[in-house]
Amino acid sequence: MRIRLVAWASVAVLGVGAGTVTAVPASGGTAGRAVVGTAGGTAGATDAVTGVDPARLKSAMDEVHRAGMPGVFAEVRSGGRVWRGASGVADLRTGRPVTPGMLQRVGSLAKTFVAAAVLQQVEKGRVELDAPIGRYLPRLVPGERGRRITVRMLLNHTSGISEYLGSAFPSLQKFPSLPDMSPKSLDDNRFRRFTPAELIEMGLKAPAVGRPGASPGVYANTNYLILGELLEKVTGTAAETYITRNVIERAGLRHTAFPAGARLKGPHPRMYEAFFGLVDPPRDYSVYDMSWTGIGASLVSTVEDLNRFYAKLLDGTIVKPSSLARMRRTGPVISQSGQRISYGLGLHVLRIPGCGTFWGHDGTVWGAQTESWIRADGRRQVSVAMNLARWNRIGPSGEPQRHPIDEALSAFKRQALCGGGAGAPAGNAS
Repeated sequence: MRIRLVAWASVAVLGVGAGTVTAVPASGGTAGRAVVGTAGGTAGATDAVTGVDPARLKSAMDEVHRAGMPGVFAEVRSGGRVWRGASGVADLRTGRPVTPGMLQRVGSLAKTFVAAAVLQQVEKGRVELDAPIGRYLPRLVPGERGRRITVRMLLNHTSGISEYLGSAFPSLQKFPSLPDMSPKSLDDNRFRRFTPAELIEMGLKAPAVGRPGASPGVYANTNYLILGELLEKVTGTAAETYITRNVIERAGLRHTAFPAGARLKGPHPRMYEAFFGLVDPPRDYSVYDMSWTGIGASLVSTVEDLNRFYAKLLDGTIVKPSSLARMRRTGPVISQSGQRISYGLGLHVLRIPGCGTFWGHDGTVWGAQTESWIRADGRRQVSVAMNLARWNRIGPSGEPQRHPIDEALSAFKRQALCGGGAGAPAGNAS
């Protein structure tokens, strides 16, 4: 399923769309808090630290909430110092405030974890990046496709394999024609248990979106489901287990895991899905069986853990420098928002004139949106999480319409990444 977004949109997609719907009224003022301290240390003074202005960050975050986001929370790191903040509510019904340490379904940020795990197997000689996937999984990807599509093509979305989500959520297939759509399949699938093989088959049966290796590539979650099966084949253990032991634990992450069921265990916000006005008022999908996303987008984490993960990735803790260089070798890919992005192996590059080059990823699942970016020198980071997804209404031309949240979120990201300098983060990947 292809969903087009104009370049100003600052939100991400997971297969079925990006942007959000009508503003949720800001309730209860700007609930939340902010702290400043050393990385991994105790909160200290609230004055500006190493290019981070806590007052401006909190003010910019509050504006995201006032613009219609129920709850938003983030962590900014700069030069070894940390700012954490939150604004708004985790639960619209009770008014429970959102806090910086809450768990979040982080969507396609999981793809960086998967890619790092595959590169570890490349380092061990168990996987060759330019080997055909049919060498490893001949039954899963048979025939000419298995012979022509390489592991690298799956990692950088140049395989030409289609997205499976249009088949998994058939009531959304007519996007952007909202009168011809319904949220029925969102509700029907809430507790449905998909298998990776089932979803992969959907993607392989759909018409190809390009020739293997063709440029630009086309982003598809099916690619990373296949990579999950590859990891299981070459490691002899479930992909989730391997990634937990060799990526999550290696990075020292304490609150990151693949969910075992439909419910999150631990403090988390409710997650409100609007799907461009189709679900009005937005519906809470925080309780949801995440098998529909598979290995590439089902991860649960915190903004603190995400910043730590990307920092450890760039400093060589998780993969060797040669592997990181491969991950950062980018090419053009058409994102699910319809934008042409620069995508590597599980990493997206974000270049902000006058501010720097940043690496990371973004993603959404139903009701949740997350982004994590780190400057190439490792000295500036932001991870931000929100509990409303696809808030823009659809206009007559089929494009999401500008919403106050877009401007407010862009301003917050600019303050977080650039300290308020010139250059605003553009629309992102998936």
